[in-house]
Amino acid sequence: MNITLRQLRVFSAVARHLSFTRAAEELCLTQPAVSMQVKQLENQLDVPLFEHLGKKIFLTEMGKEVYHYSRSILQQIDELQGVLNSMKGLGKGRLKISVASTANYFIPVLLAGFCQRYPGVTVSLDVTNRETLLTQLADNEVDLVVMGQPPEDMDLGYEAFLENPLVIVAPPEHLLAKEKKIPLQRLEQEVFLVREPGSGTRIAMERFFAQHDVRITTGMEVGSNEAIKQSVQAGLGLGLLSRDTVEMELALGRLVILNVAEFPIMRYWYVVNRHGKRLSVVAQAFKDYLIKESPLLLGKGEQRLPGRVEKKSRSSA
Repeated sequence: MNITLRQLRVFSAVARHLSFTRAAEELCLTQPAVSMQVKQLENQLDVPLFEHLGKKIFLTEMGKEVYHYSRSILQQIDELQGVLNSMKGLGKGRLKISVASTANYFIPVLLAGFCQRYPGVTVSLDVTNRETLLTQLADNEVDLVVMGQPPEDMDLGYEAFLENPLVIVAPPEHLLAKEKKIPLQRLEQEVFLVREPGSGTRIAMERFFAQHDVRITTGMEVGSNEAIKQSVQAGLGLGLLSRDTVEMELALGRLVILNVAEFPIMRYWYVVNRHGKRLSVVAQAFKDYLIKESPLLLGKGEQRLPGRVEKKSRSSA
């Protein structure tokens, strides 16, 4: 076989997305260029890697095997590059991180400071949902993940670096906008707009109200924080959101935080990696930067944070 790393990278992107178009966007290539690389790999291996059913593509059984080995090969190449960069120092290197969509309200500010400090570092940033973050961690596709509460059933190391209070927001003209110490049971008369199932914010909300025996009414299911904010402003219901996501709307007077008993719900932002993963010098530097400097850089003041956790799942213990 005379296959190339380029062919494997292109094939892996197509296999991950099950889309030539999305793979092309990720790799900054044209779709014909992606198709050509995959075709060349199929010719080298003399096996079909994908099958087309209607407008969708699926991995063949042989394609699944090639994808398994290609991921392992590419991860080892990336690790080798990280080791070499470590030996060279922080002058150059690559950082590959993924963050929860809510974290994108503050992560760009932190990345800007980090990149100014280390201008030779190349950063790859993916902003996505919790489900994809967990898949990326399981497949060891990224150096670090920034997310809310990490799951308990995965082999992970994580450390909190920033408080993430969840608050209830309403339009300024809402009947409860000027009330103090609103009882939790009063919220049973309101309608809440919620994120999709599996969202970290929704999980925290449902757990909190269940613990306090409060039954809330949910209205629309909304796929983004921005859509929830717009819907709350339009008077379609209340929203439970990270305070980080509503700072602009609060400053402009478009939303208010309701003064509800037992609120805010205090959660935390965590920097997460696979348990036992060998971080490159760049990834370790960014991790330390988040933990030691992010509260000061974001003007958050003193934070009361839980400590670091190395969590091994029962299945691997």
